[in-house]
Amino acid sequence: MIMNQQQKKEAYELALKQLHSILAGESHVIVKMATINCILRENLPYYFWTGFYLVHNGELIVGPYQGTLGCLHIAFGKGVCGTAAKKKKTQIVKNVHLFPGHIACDSKSLSEIVLPVFNKKEELIAVFDVDSTEKSSFDEIDKIYLEKLMQQHFASSFLEK
Repeated sequence: MIMNQQQKKEAYELALKQLHSILAGESHVIVKMATINCILRENLPYYFWTGFYLVHNGELIVGPYQGTLGCLHIAFGKGVCGTAAKKKKTQIVKNVHLFPGHIACDSKSLSEIVLPVFNKKEELIAVFDVDSTEKSSFDEIDKIYLEKLMQQHFASSFLEK
């Protein structure tokens, strides 16, 4: 289900409010990741798969997620997630089949947004990946809200905790 601009904003505002309340005082990064996945997937019906890939030994490994089986390992620079990690920049892909080197973890995925996640030292600790079964699901509204969310909940967190 593709939402209009106003519906998206309202859904994100509600999700941000819920996450602020639920995660107040929470410091464990995995707890935060699991909770963010759940709340976003419940509030945004076009989210098919949502999850984090953690930076580990020079690659990305699957972390907390909701949806069908995710890829277990992704090299930096490979696919949308690896590109977001290598470039340290949000990637919005309207049609994953047109993205060079796309990794098809699930053939139902048609569009995707991936954001780099940094700690307070500005070190890349993960990427946040969202897939949709519809083309062109993600836009600037998703980017703005998700980047804000990642900064609020991870800029002061460390995977080493």
